Amino acid sequence: MPDYTAELETLRQQGLLRERRVLDSAQGPEIVVDGRRMLAFCSNDYLGLASHPGVIEALTDAAREQGVGSGSSHMVSGHHRLHQELEEALAEHTGREAAALFSTGYMANLGVTAAMAGRHDVILQDRLNHASLLDGARLAGARLKRYTHADTGAAARLLEAESRCTLVATDGVFSMDGDLAPLDGLSALCREQGVPLMVDDAHGIGVLGSKGGGIAEVRGLDQSAVPILVGTLGKALGVGGAFVAGSQEFVDYLVQKARTYIYTTAMPPAMAAATRRSLELCREEGWRRERLAKLVAWFRDEATALGYRLMESWTPIQPLIVGPSDRAMALSEALARRDILVPAIRPPTVPQGEARLRLTFSASHTDEHMERLLEALRAARSETGAA
Repeated sequence: MPDYTAELETLRQQGLLRERRVLDSAQGPEIVVDGRRMLAFCSNDYLGLASHPGVIEALTDAAREQGVGSGSSHMVSGHHRLHQELEEALAEHTGREAAALFSTGYMANLGVTAAMAGRHDVILQDRLNHASLLDGARLAGARLKRYTHADTGAAARLLEAESRCTLVATDGVFSMDGDLAPLDGLSALCREQGVPLMVDDAHGIGVLGSKGGGIAEVRGLDQSAVPILVGTLGKALGVGGAFVAGSQEFVDYLVQKARTYIYTTAMPPAMAAATRRSLELCREEGWRRERLAKLVAWFRDEATALGYRLMESWTPIQPLIVGPSDRAMALSEALARRDILVPAIRPPTVPQGEARLRLTFSASHTDEHMERLLEALRAARSETGAA
């Protein structure tokens, strides 16, 4: 049995102990956390839809009519007409034949990878993929091979050496670096080798593309080029859950084989109704994506001028690299003293020596919010010496 006290103390001394904050307000740019009103630049609510009145109304209306629980799994009696309508809308939104809903993005990735591979098979993944993709390969019992981040050539060399590769998987937008996968090259490679390509576009759906279709829309890659597309509903769409989209045949197979789909209770039907309304807003209100692009460009110009080191990202995920964990914590705490919430991201979430502040932006951030952030960053840099 682990020595809990010793393990926790070790984490504390290493500056790696994680602590939960208690939110006492609706999600939005200005929140109440641990009793303090703060300005948040750490949420994945990229389009500002988590507290949208229309989405709330869709949820409450559906809950009033359909109740608050689905009662069982999709395979028993929990697959409601509202789920079916949302799946059809998500398939249309992504240009796929069909989609299946999952309770979380983590469960979607576990379900797909375990359904696609087993013992003695190989799954090839980007080195910076989300933990859920890595864990999915391990759950499947497959051999996990990881190629150098965003390096199509390295992926090609590994793929050519592995005769039992049954899946290549990558993030679309990498959650800690904010950069994009080299999807054109990976798609061409997978088609040449006859191996399915799986893209987890959790941070791209809703954000990228003229309609928010994600990285596949931006790259112009259809279902044949990206046969397995995963998206989450709790980030840009502001609600909760996830989906997997692809051909009708693939989705039918997944419904039969994905254990995380078969053996879990379906999301509440009212949540499906809220998500469908959110998806409509995502498609109709392109100004939200335009606002995000403006905020990102503004931040990058000003933060660079202040002397901060940024990564090459033009998505709402803007990592500010600090280095040692203690320095990242000091910078985060300096911002918190100014009522700006940006938690430090430390190992093992990111590599050793690459601790950072992961700033994220929302279409609901105002110009005043941005000015407060930049002023706080200016003062915090002077106070801590962070660069």
